[in-house]
Amino acid sequence: MKRGVLPKAPNYTNAALVMALVNLLWIFAVIWAVFGMPVVLATGYALNWAISRIGRGAQA
Repeated sequence: MKRGVLPKAPNYTNAALVMALVNLLWIFAVIWAVFGMPVVLATGYALNWAISRIGRGAQA
């Protein structure tokens, strides 16, 4: 294997965030179609709560 200076890795952060949004939207659409809007709102609230809790834990 050739060793040496490796090129800089591309930054895929924006692409990953966009795909996360797309996946979240289609999952919410399926939940809405199967269970209705209140379950989607509860799921969004639960995700927001979990992300906030993880964020608070990372600051400590």
